[in-house]
Amino acid sequence: MTTVADATPTPPFDTFVFDLDGTLLDTLDDLMVLTNEVLAEFDMPPHTREEINSYVGNGAQALIYQAVPEGTPQEVADACLARWKEAYDTFPNDLTKPYPGIEALLAELRRRGCKLGILSNKFDGGVQFIVKKCLDGQVDVAHGEGGPQHFPRKPAPEGLLATIEELGSTPARTVYVGDSPGDIHAARNAGCYAVGVTWGYHDPRDFAAEGWEPDVLATSADQILALAPEA
Repeated sequence: MTTVADATPTPPFDTFVFDLDGTLLDTLDDLMVLTNEVLAEFDMPPHTREEINSYVGNGAQALIYQAVPEGTPQEVADACLARWKEAYDTFPNDLTKPYPGIEALLAELRRRGCKLGILSNKFDGGVQFIVKKCLDGQVDVAHGEGGPQHFPRKPAPEGLLATIEELGSTPARTVYVGDSPGDIHAARNAGCYAVGVTWGYHDPRDFAAEGWEPDVLATSADQILALAPEA
């Protein structure tokens, strides 16, 4: 297993691993529609887009456990979660799309010889489905929570370290990019360079407020590209 580097990583980097929802893909509208459809099946009230936004970032379980009404029996919440995951496999996700500049960023990083990966707290089946639909062939590896390797959730570093190793790289050569303080926490735990983005599901002020400020807070994809070797 790759070990955490002792020295602080510095650019340029040849390996880029990304969070998924809120970083590469804008999935919020589909998450709202799917979640409310599942809640309706259980005769539970729907949520607004803003409420769903406040629930995302820590995986499907956290989303559903917050979306069900307070006092819902555990077995009912778990049944709702199981139904959500089942429905996700057939849900069209037609509202999900890459954020502006993301596909061009991935293409240029690849052109410069960089290795590209995804590590998400979304359940692994959902990661594989939506990456194939929206980013097919644009990254080298993609992993979510659980899956065949049973990665623990971020900010635990095991999934990120294993992804880096799978890419044939090291933490000192790697940037981890995400939209949440938890992503920055994960990058620090793994010894990577940490990049936060302002276009995701978290207020940029959350990074400082939670004590996990990134090395770079990117407002555009070009700021991420600047960390790679020159063309």
